[in-house]
Formats: sequence, C-alpha cells, structure tokens
Amino acid sequence: MRGQGKHRKPLMKNCVRWLGLILFLASITFSGAPQSSNEHGTTGKEDRGSSQATTKQAVPEVPAYHRSEKEAKPFPALLPASQFQKYPVIARAYEIAHEIPGVLAQQPCYCRCDKRFGHSSLLDCYASTHTAGCMTCLRETYFAYQMTKQGKKPAEIRAAIIRGDWREANLN
Repeated sequence: MRGQGKHRKPLMKNCVRWLGLILFLASITFSGAPQSSNEHGTTGKEDRGSSQATTKQAVPEVPAYHRSEKEAKPFPALLPASQFQKYPVIARAYEIAHEIPGVLAQQPCYCRCDKRFGHSSLLDCYASTHTAGCMTCLRETYFAYQMTKQGKKPAEIRAAIIRGDWREANLN
C-alpha cells in the first residue's frame, strides 16, 4: 500500500499539467477570436465621434433559394412520404413538399444545407432523408405551408422566413 502514494503524485501532477494546458489553449482560442466586422472592415467599437464610424449593421447571409418556380425546374426527385409513416410529423412534411414544391424551391433553408450539402433551396432537403433529422427544415416547411394556405405568395413567405418567423411554426 505504501508504494501507491509514490505513483499517485506523478499521475496527479500530469493531470494538473494537462488541465492547465487545456485551459490555457481554450483561453487563447476565445480571447484571440476575431470580432465580426461590417462591410467597411470595422468592428463597431470605433469612436462614435470619428468620421470613419458607421451605423450600418452586418446583415446575415441569406441561404440559397430560387427566385421563381420556373428557375427551380426541373424539381429534384423527392422521397415519398410513405417512407416515414412511423413518424407522422416527418411524413406530413414530405407530403407538403410534394404538394407545394414550387413554393419550397423559392425558400432559403436556415440549417445552412446550401453550404454543407450544396442544396439550392428548402425543396432539396426532401430529395434525401435530411429533413427527417432536421428541425429547421421541418419548421420552415410547416411555416411555408401555413402561409401558403393563408394566400401568401412565395416572396412574402421568403421575407417572413428571412425574418425568422418560421421559428414559431406549429408542427401540428
């Protein structure tokens, strides 16, 4: 039993050293992170009295979408809703995609699948099982469907999606 004390001290020292190194690296990473800048290369922390100061805010990039149904054609082949029959909310989303493909093709998808998977609109999410695991795609789809039923045009729906209104979509 006496020999165990000798082995614990070096092990404890190594753990403390590793922990210190990890914390040090984390502090460098976060403190050295560049601040976002606007189109003029400024960070918004300039002297307000300076002639270089600007009041413009950086506008988040809007994900890819088609400007018209015609531009989006031919539509991608969509998965059948029946493939998701055990999951009614997901199956209904795939049904909606089949019902209003022209509307969904004109909507951006804020899960950023345009960057990750090369999608060109919300409709592309339905050509694979992507939507089945993506709450953003589901909410945007239900939102677009509800707005369509209210008589809104795709451009009006897109403006609402860009504002973030889709986050409150009812999935029932």
